[in-house]
Amino acid sequence: MRSILLHVSDDACMEARLQVALDLAREFNSHITCLQPVAFDFSVPGDLYGTMIAELIPVIQENADKLRDRICARLANEDVTWNWQQEEGPTRPLLMRAETLTDLVVLGARDPASDGKGPSGLAGYMAVHGRSPLLVVPESARSLNVAGPVVIGWNGSMEAGHALRGSIPLLKAAASVTLANVTERIDDANELFAAVDGAEYLSRHGISCEIVEIDRGQQTVGQALVNAAAARSAAYLVIGAYGHARAVETVFGGVTRELFSNPPLPIFTAH
Repeated sequence: MRSILLHVSDDACMEARLQVALDLAREFNSHITCLQPVAFDFSVPGDLYGTMIAELIPVIQENADKLRDRICARLANEDVTWNWQQEEGPTRPLLMRAETLTDLVVLGARDPASDGKGPSGLAGYMAVHGRSPLLVVPESARSLNVAGPVVIGWNGSMEAGHALRGSIPLLKAAASVTLANVTERIDDANELFAAVDGAEYLSRHGISCEIVEIDRGQQTVGQALVNAAAARSAAYLVIGAYGHARAVETVFGGVTRELFSNPPLPIFTAH
């Protein structure tokens, strides 16, 4: 976790993810790249000649510069190395390009482009199309206890395996690791591995874990994982992202969509 990409935007989760990125950087002696996309490609209803857009562009740039100056002033007093990239263009392609040589991308759980309701479209997009693990941080987060307990939502799927492998550097610092398997219908047993295989993989990295099987009962899988994390005072939750087709999850729901909508704790994820 030596290279952290922090998405910078003036949204409700900015302070939370900045604090979490700083905690990670101090723990792993990481460098933080602060990427601030500034997008001007928008439309205003009724503005046929672009007059209003032309007037808004300098305001948007001024606000972006104020945010940059404010955060840079804070970072200058922190004991971490960092650099700032303010780039013009849409957020998604800029993050995709920047995450190429990144160990972890830190995003907010609230999409800056939305009204704050429902799952973050940006986090969902990066989970599916990006290649680096994500840490999705809720607005309520004040810090990240890297040495705290961790719960891993485990179903043996390829996505869960990717998340497990990507989280190894973090798990090595955790006080305890719980591999939680929520009992549900298995669609394709050929793609699933037993929980003991996940535990054996962790043991090869010097990480011991507890295996628990949770009866979902009347809960959703997401609720069961959140409750398991709360019961263990987990610092964050590790899950595989979008085990089913994203379109299916969008229509019918799903664990990733549920947890991305209103996470009570940071979510480490990979697809």
